[in-house]
Amino acid sequence: MTRTEYRWLLPSAMADPELPGDRSRTRRTVRDWAVDITAFLCAAGIGLLALAAIDADDTTADVFVLVDSVIGAAACCALWLRRRWPVGLAATLIVVCIVEPVAAGALMVALFSLAVHRPFKPVAIVGAGALIAAPLQPLLRPDPATSFLASIIFGVLLILLVLSWGMVVRSRRQLVLTLRERARRAEAEAELRAEQAQRLAREAIAREMHDVLAHRLTLLSVHAGALEFRPDAPAAEVGRAAGVIRDSAHEALQDLREIIGVLRGPGDTDESDRPQPTLATLDALVAESRLAGMKVVVDNRVADPRGAPAATGRTVYRIAQECLTNARKHAPGTEVSLTVTGGPGEGLAIEVENPAPTEPFERVPGSGQGLIGLTERATLAGGGLVHGPTEDGGFAVRARLPWPAA
Repeated sequence: MTRTEYRWLLPSAMADPELPGDRSRTRRTVRDWAVDITAFLCAAGIGLLALAAIDADDTTADVFVLVDSVIGAAACCALWLRRRWPVGLAATLIVVCIVEPVAAGALMVALFSLAVHRPFKPVAIVGAGALIAAPLQPLLRPDPATSFLASIIFGVLLILLVLSWGMVVRSRRQLVLTLRERARRAEAEAELRAEQAQRLAREAIAREMHDVLAHRLTLLSVHAGALEFRPDAPAAEVGRAAGVIRDSAHEALQDLREIIGVLRGPGDTDESDRPQPTLATLDALVAESRLAGMKVVVDNRVADPRGAPAATGRTVYRIAQECLTNARKHAPGTEVSLTVTGGPGEGLAIEVENPAPTEPFERVPGSGQGLIGLTERATLAGGGLVHGPTEDGGFAVRARLPWPAA
């Protein structure tokens, strides 16, 4: 059982999910009713004790005892308004208690409520008034059994004790509410961070799907289109195109299965253990593109491709893959030049360039997300990427990535 699960056990100010204002009205809880009844009974009990002392004094007329009883009862009944008008009630009871000792218990309860439900400034003002009025009541209505000085000291100490107790209760409530608000804010921030992490993960998966699947699907589209427009092609050429389509579809399914595996939980992994592309597998990518009919000229000046960092090599591979895919879609039939240079301590530089197409072709619309994803990849790897048209109408992509010295 926790206190937040049972709000009826809390004060109304703390049961409210929001921080209470100094002037706000809240609905009483079961605990508030119990406290109000207890406070009323305590004030009534103190009033009865004072009334008994007054009645025991033979010098007091019966009419004064009757008036004291009525005023004391009215003061106790007024305590039900202490949550709504604590300042006015306390100030009124201070004036009443100057001539009516039976209302002293109600005054103590009202001062306590004032300190709990109002900030320090009104509490200090009303409390100062109560301290000033403390000597007046024993002066006007002295207690025969107590000296004047003792009555003043007892009244001042009682007022200070009640006000201090109320301010301690208020401070504790405000501390609890502040901690609750901080916890709520921390939960909201944690949810926001989780949403941002999910969004970043979705963006990363989207980039990976674009980079991986676009290359395979472009091969499928090119060879399927060739078979559609050349139904009379030689059997050997048809078989080669069908083989490329089959291999590309198989690779696309494998890549898609690998990406979907990222979305699964740790216990739901399907161990395919497919090796990630690296700089050493760049030749296989070029060979695949040449098999699809592309003209690719490679100038790889890296002495030890296998020694390149895995992340850097994978980024170079994805850049080359996206550039070859774009050249196949937007400049078919042209010769693509691919240059890779660098080494440990120098970094890796990759440049892919293709001239403008010379023959008419069916243009394929592009979204530009591939180049955006490449730029983000290069930036995350600690490098940079630039792209744009060349002077002869072609297109070039240049990237530079770090390769720390051994």
